[in-house]
Amino acid sequence: MVETKKDKASAGSPKAGGRVLRFLLKWTFTLGIWAVVIIGIITAFYAYDLPSTDKALEVARRPAVTLLARDGSKMADLGDLQGSAVHVKDLPKYLPEAVIATEDRRFYSHSGIDIIGITRAMVRNIKAGRVVQGGSTISQQAAKNLFLTPERTFKRKYQELILAFWLEQKFTKDQILTIYLNRVYLGSGTYGVDGAARKYFGVPARKLSIFQSAIIAGLLKAPSRLNPRNNTKAAVARGKVVLSNMVAAGYLTKTQARQAASSKLYYAQNQRAQKVGRYFVGWISEQVRGFVGPRTGDVTVKTTMDARLQAQAEKHIERYLAANAKKYNVHQGAAVVMSPGGAVLAMVGGRNYRKSQFNRTTQARRQPGSAFKPIVYLAALEAGLAPSTKFRDSPLTIKGWSPKNYDGKFHGEMSLKTALARSINTIAVKVAEHVGQGNVIKTARRLGITAKLTSSPSLALGTSEINLLEMTGAYAVLANGGQGIWPFGVEEIKDAEGRVLYRRQGGGAGQVVEPRHVRSMDNMLQEVIRTGTGKKARLRRPAQGKTGTSQGFRDAWFIGYTKNFVTGVWVGNDNDAPMKKITGGGLPAIIWQKIMSDAHGDGATKKKRSVAKPKPAKKEKSFFDKIFGGLFSSD
Repeated sequence: MVETKKDKASAGSPKAGGRVLRFLLKWTFTLGIWAVVIIGIITAFYAYDLPSTDKALEVARRPAVTLLARDGSKMADLGDLQGSAVHVKDLPKYLPEAVIATEDRRFYSHSGIDIIGITRAMVRNIKAGRVVQGGSTISQQAAKNLFLTPERTFKRKYQELILAFWLEQKFTKDQILTIYLNRVYLGSGTYGVDGAARKYFGVPARKLSIFQSAIIAGLLKAPSRLNPRNNTKAAVARGKVVLSNMVAAGYLTKTQARQAASSKLYYAQNQRAQKVGRYFVGWISEQVRGFVGPRTGDVTVKTTMDARLQAQAEKHIERYLAANAKKYNVHQGAAVVMSPGGAVLAMVGGRNYRKSQFNRTTQARRQPGSAFKPIVYLAALEAGLAPSTKFRDSPLTIKGWSPKNYDGKFHGEMSLKTALARSINTIAVKVAEHVGQGNVIKTARRLGITAKLTSSPSLALGTSEINLLEMTGAYAVLANGGQGIWPFGVEEIKDAEGRVLYRRQGGGAGQVVEPRHVRSMDNMLQEVIRTGTGKKARLRRPAQGKTGTSQGFRDAWFIGYTKNFVTGVWVGNDNDAPMKKITGGGLPAIIWQKIMSDAHGDGATKKKRSVAKPKPAKKEKSFFDKIFGGLFSSD
């Protein structure tokens, strides 16, 4: 059809343009109404269970938490670090200015949510390819600190927005800032700027200097990592960034900032530091609220920690890493000791808590290597195989992948017991394929492993990442005769009047492994220490265990047990750098032997020796091993 001149004229007429405009306005209005309705429904849905806001301005003392070791001795006091309630008008003006300049520069001009700030943060994050700046306002942070949990869910975030608007309507800006400065967490167990001022500098908040104020404001970015007690250098560096922010915001001149940065800092005299168990304390302190809910009164928590064993475990981790760090490029380690029932008796999350609060026992997920193989062999026993069942150690290719043994050789037919003791990779893979990867994963789940396990042929060689606490807990099931457990550290919680608020009762998941299979695994894992890859872990009593080494010598493990204790040891590097041929049968086995000897009261071995330095593993002969390093380590 040919368009006529009349049609063209009609289409371009003012009348036609008016129809288009009316159409657009109609649908814009309609969509706007629907958007308002939907937002209203969402708001109503998430607002129904908002917490009470009646006492927002009250600043109560944070309840004190006293942690006791299993023998009743005091481990640590947490809490009562709130300091005095302060009003923003009573503070030196540069303290709230430092906070505003760094956290929410448009605080006095927005209505609780800063659209401009959110947009700016999104642009910066997109450019950086990662999260480098947040968009939360002080009002939002105050709402979260006052009323909400730290969980990261859409519901919590939306409730935070609702409460931020509510705060803006209910209180003045100075009141909101006062709420925030009295409630915000500032590291080392301190809440509020007055508590932080007294903790770090030994003065009330009203007597802080400009640079001290900048350092406290800087703590908001990373309270644990940047606090002056643990990392003075990083705290000072962050404080200088805050001073620059204050200059950019117009609160200081460049000269004033430079003078403040060059001023001498006076720190509070350190209180007697807790000597042992700081990783354990950190682990427990995060759990208390979950047991008893929010509290206004003081509580006493009896834990499972054995102070003597904790101190010895820390000593051995530091001693052996210090002796081998430079030569073998191994700089970190972790250990956990528990009872067969799952009570955590000692937890070493790293070499030095003061330098790093990252708990490598609970927070680090690493490849366990061959330490995962007992789970494979347990699945095989449950599928009807026996320790005497023979498999052939021979070349194997699955979907183009060919596992190799650590020595690059194949050793022919052998029993499952011998294959586990010698940590033969090809047989472990063959066994996993025989019983099914899905059944191996199911067995791991029954043993308490919750980490993501990838179903692939390499599963048998421990290529899925698991934390040390879970792996050690899995071995505890074998140590106790097959009863499922969940590692725990809290026995009892009482209030100030002695009333029991929580007491651990019952056990774990019941019988998850048949006793006959447990006995078979005991026999097989005992052979690992007696004649296999775990010889350096020998004790003066029967013991079971397994070595593990991950790809490229990035992780080395030894996990084992007796009838009394279960212990797991890991060594490696935080940056995932490879060690120099450190295997699970070397340094981890040595540390494990020392910790377990102390746990049983055996003391030193019969032959007194200096700190052992593990010999490097023999150089692999195969081209495959030269290329792929420790991917197929036999221990």
